[in-house]
Amino acid sequence: MSDDNQVYVAPSFQALYRDARNRWTLPPSEVAARHELCEDLAQHLTTHCQSVHVEIGADAEEVLARCLQGLLTPESGVSEAEATWVVTRLAELLNWPHPGLPSAPAG
Repeated sequence: MSDDNQVYVAPSFQALYRDARNRWTLPPSEVAARHELCEDLAQHLTTHCQSVHVEIGADAEEVLARCLQGLLTPESGVSEAEATWVVTRLAELLNWPHPGLPSAPAG
């Protein structure tokens, strides 16, 4: 993102919109708007996912898989790459294990 843009966009999200030569595939302002949408979505889903995990007893992996399945529908308004990012961010916010996150050091 440019220096005059005050919005922080996670490098992992920026990677979704950069090509092999590190050029933007969308205007940076649009990337920032998509990031804000996806970050808000992940934040919003935390309470719901915690509730499902506790009240229904579904394990964290199943809850995240169901979220991803829902986000992969056209009605969700996010792309496949964004859906994967949202679920990975959601796992990070909930401190749940997820293949997209580094594992905790042993010991």
